[in-house]
Amino acid sequence: MPGTVDRRLSDLGITLPEAVPPVANYVPFVAVRELVLVSGQVPLADGKPAFVGRLGDTVGLEDGRAAARLCGINAIAQLRAACDGDLDRVRRIVRLGGFVACTAEFTDHPKVINGASDLMVEVFGDAGRHARAAVGCPSLPLGVPVEVDLIADIAA
Repeated sequence: MPGTVDRRLSDLGITLPEAVPPVANYVPFVAVRELVLVSGQVPLADGKPAFVGRLGDTVGLEDGRAAARLCGINAIAQLRAACDGDLDRVRRIVRLGGFVACTAEFTDHPKVINGASDLMVEVFGDAGRHARAAVGCPSLPLGVPVEVDLIADIAA
């Protein structure tokens, strides 16, 4: 039986993908007591980058936001796996970190990462409000423009 968060995802028209395995020497998430730390998620769709390039160069702000939203969807998929399929166990998204591949002149990192932050609030309500960092960098894995990680507090 679907829970509250699953119904919200459905209402938003979001179908979570299966949690993808890591592409390097790390694990997709670590659960410590009641915290889940989700490793950086990139904007993959069907196992391939849905967006490539850098903000301020070949990627515009709206595509950057869409890439961040997709990273957020993939992070929620990992969170669902960490919660044994029950996203209603999520009590709070504690922190979200966002990396934006961009030119040195690009300064709208927060606007890009809002794509993921807004999603967390849409999906988890007030429990989706979180502390955050949005950081620019010269490149990211697979040439993607955005990577997002998060920390969540879950019920045991």
